Amino acid sequence: MKFLRALTVSLAPALAPALLLGASLVAHAGPPAIYDEAADAKAAIRTTLAEAEKAKLPVLVVFGANWCGDCRMLDATFKSGPSAPLIAQHFKVVKVDVGRFDRNVDIAEAYRVPLKKGIPAVAVLSPQGKLLYATEGGELADARKMGDQGVYDFFTRIAATAK
Repeated sequence: MKFLRALTVSLAPALAPALLLGASLVAHAGPPAIYDEAADAKAAIRTTLAEAEKAKLPVLVVFGANWCGDCRMLDATFKSGPSAPLIAQHFKVVKVDVGRFDRNVDIAEAYRVPLKKGIPAVAVLSPQGKLLYATEGGELADARKMGDQGVYDFFTRIAATAK
């Protein structure tokens, strides 16, 4: 036991910088990005439209940002819970980063999505790129308050209108 205590005391100064660096990295790491901030959004939409045409499914364009808690909640519902199979079955999804409302704003405007009403926001496009639906009133801006069931109900309605 004395040996371990002595070893710990003698190694502590050598390990301290590594421990501090590790703690610093963990503190600054943050949650993983859900939106690709470097992506060419127009190219991503074109690619997804081509996939949608082959699959004969509408495209769900999701506008959001990595800092947005409601965007993170919506993204999580697309991966698990009742909305996940619904979204996978009825849509091809493409995510568009809006940064601090300073990126891809022109794309949102082209699809009649007023980002000032809040994010996340969505546009639904036919496989040919025709606008079928847009969240023009900030319908998903409070996704966290909507909860899993509210998000599911919302996309159930949208899937029915996008056929």
